[in-house]
Amino acid sequence: MVAFYYSEPSRTFNEFLLIPNLTEKNCTPKDVDLKTPISKFKKGEQPDLSLNIPFSSAVMQSVSDSTMAIALARCGGISFIYGSQSVADQAAMVRKVKEYKAGFVVSRSNLTPQHTLKDVLDLRKKTGHSTVAITDNGTPNGKLFGIVTSRDYRVSRDSLDKKISEFMTPFSSLVYGKSGITLSEANDIIWEHKLNCLPIVDGATNLQYLVFRKDYDAHKGNPSALLDDNKSYIVGAGINTRDYKERVPALINAGVDVLVIDASDGYTEWQSETLKYVKSNFDVKIGAGNIVDREGFLYLVESGADFVKVGIGGGSICITREQKGIGRGQASALIEVNEAREKYFQETGIYIPICSDGGIVHDYHITLALAMGADFVMMGRYFARFDESPTKKLKIGNNFVKEIWGEGSNRARNWQRYDTGGKEGLVFEEGVDSYVPYAGSLKENLDKSIGKIKSTMTNCGARSIEDLQKNARITLVSATSLVEGGAHDVIMKESSLSGE
Repeated sequence: MVAFYYSEPSRTFNEFLLIPNLTEKNCTPKDVDLKTPISKFKKGEQPDLSLNIPFSSAVMQSVSDSTMAIALARCGGISFIYGSQSVADQAAMVRKVKEYKAGFVVSRSNLTPQHTLKDVLDLRKKTGHSTVAITDNGTPNGKLFGIVTSRDYRVSRDSLDKKISEFMTPFSSLVYGKSGITLSEANDIIWEHKLNCLPIVDGATNLQYLVFRKDYDAHKGNPSALLDDNKSYIVGAGINTRDYKERVPALINAGVDVLVIDASDGYTEWQSETLKYVKSNFDVKIGAGNIVDREGFLYLVESGADFVKVGIGGGSICITREQKGIGRGQASALIEVNEAREKYFQETGIYIPICSDGGIVHDYHITLALAMGADFVMMGRYFARFDESPTKKLKIGNNFVKEIWGEGSNRARNWQRYDTGGKEGLVFEEGVDSYVPYAGSLKENLDKSIGKIKSTMTNCGARSIEDLQKNARITLVSATSLVEGGAHDVIMKESSLSGE
């Protein structure tokens, strides 16, 4: 017997460039649409779930928490909240994202008129909410008696024992909307009366929802926000192949929109069993991976995956290839899986979205990944650099950095993502604990990256990701042409701009 041998080299994004196509006058960056599917669909139909930009943040402790999920969904992408935490804590993060929505909000901070100022302050400290609905029974749907905001009391002057009934804004003084009102109508009332919050009540004055001005402002400033039918932000979550029977129901109950199995190697029977369990018992989208070839892709698709993640060992903090000698150059993996996906689509009429996970160093690598067949990319290092990531901002020497560690590192202790067939943990690491240069806010950097992607797509004559995938021309480059492609044979000024 002889092991199967791939004669072609395992190639990375660095080894390719895009060849320009004709750019027509109606093909400018403002004409480019980056909407892309994240769930499988039949030919001639629309996917149930799509992204407005082809970006997802990685299933990592140092990247994807509720803060990152809200910030990225606001821009049109999606985060997969990390699963290397308790079921309850992960579900709480998902719930926080779903409650933070630009629309009709079920009140989560409620008290009765008999409660005190101390109760208001304690509740605000617990939830972070500055608006408290006062109902007859302290529930989100009780009879509305009034509203309390920070303008209704002064901690320095009022007694902590003062009853809410003595300082709340009573219902008789409130401007409110009635059940059945549209969001547009609610926002008109907010602007007409210069309100920060508009309560919505039914015919018996029972509280139904709250509509906030800040959510309207946020939506106006982020027209590409990724929202569900209830105007809640869309959010994903990572699961493993061990405690999924406990974790999945809790995440669905919290409102998760899509799941993904988080593993270093997805071509396993454990992933197949997990996929079949989820698809048989729940109506939720679920992706699987990671794989690097045709066989792995087809195995997961036939097991029920709604999308497939491609990439082993290409992440900036991943050392799987170094430790175990398995993996593949990201470009080679993506090209082969895309070919398998296209053949599967021709034979079955079912389109399976592909997520390229890993191998992104420069912004143009994202465009290359899309041209090679990816419908969206998943990144860790890229997002870890921003204010919205959950890690600490530190100063080392004269530079600011943020921490990042892999899910395969001892710090993460996320051995459940490794399918070893038993309960024992691994005795070696597949990820490192490190730093990335601090880069500022997510939106500022994301806008710049999207600008580069759209500009490159117009050079390729493409106004959509589908156009790019069909018509892109891609060339291999030599080592010397890599040098030629950057600044060379000059003395750089310190003020010169350097791009990511």
